[in-house]
Amino acid sequence: MTLHAVPAAHAHSPISTATPEAALIARAAQGEEAAFAAIMRSHNRLLFRTARAILKSDEEAEDALQDAYLRAWGALADFRADAKLSTWLVRIVANEALGRLRRKNMLSGADVIPLDAAMLSPDPHTQNALTEDAERSPERSAMRTQLRQLIEARIDLLPDTFRTVFMLRGVEEMSVEEVAQVLQIPEATVRTRFFRARSLLREGLASAIDVGMADAFAFDGARCDRIVAGVLARQRAQPVLRG
Repeated sequence: MTLHAVPAAHAHSPISTATPEAALIARAAQGEEAAFAAIMRSHNRLLFRTARAILKSDEEAEDALQDAYLRAWGALADFRADAKLSTWLVRIVANEALGRLRRKNMLSGADVIPLDAAMLSPDPHTQNALTEDAERSPERSAMRTQLRQLIEARIDLLPDTFRTVFMLRGVEEMSVEEVAQVLQIPEATVRTRFFRARSLLREGLASAIDVGMADAFAFDGARCDRIVAGVLARQRAQPVLRG
């Protein structure tokens, strides 16, 4: 069944921050752009960080997120009300990003590491990189910027399985149960990987890790607007098939 966009002028009522999520889902499932735009804006940061944790590229993460949004929009009518929308969306984004990573690795001949592959220790080069001394600017504002960049760089150096768990559990503060559901791994595995990821990061950042964590992978308004506009433009150009 084809999903046709419903112009904002034909919406039943204006969308606001007070509009219940269930109403947004129902209206977006009927093709209302404003409703799905509201859903995207409320989940953009979480989903962008999810894609970036897997792909380690801002540009690729944006592309993957737009493709995942289009897929989610077409399947929104099948979304179960008893499920959590954010978890459902994260799973779609993770699958899209992982699919891109696998295709990229196959083309380059690199080894493909499954998301649920066991990884007891990181590559020695990665471990050395995590323990290198970080340069700090004498100015306080510059120090905070450098610290944020350092955290992002060290997160990027984590092994794939650790990095994804850390982004969802540590940065986005999803519960162990939610992360396990999204990644389809046991809760015990989530706890183990999260603990190991934090240990690796602390080796390089010590107590400073908690200072700038909230600012890691900043999601500015321009990127949010760009993703929303891109998804809506693509949906208008080529209607999404549900399912």
